[in-house]
Amino acid sequence: MSRNLSILSATLLLLAAASCGMTLVTPIPGMPSTAPSWKTIALFLLLGGLTIALLATLTALFEQVERRAEEQRLRQRGRRR
Repeated sequence: MSRNLSILSATLLLLAAASCGMTLVTPIPGMPSTAPSWKTIALFLLLGGLTIALLATLTALFEQVERRAEEQRLRQRGRRR
């Protein structure tokens, strides 16, 4: 599951970088500037990507702890027999 979250996080961070890059596009004369909306979108995508990256890291850590606890339980059962 942590791999899926990591891929989702990377996708959101890539989209945030693309949205931030859209602020550099020269506006068409006579059209309103959309730079503030692109910056807002980039900010929300960045925050979402970082939050999901944190969740992916925590998920990987808890999966590792759970796996090691199970291995330790199996080793202790083997010693008792």
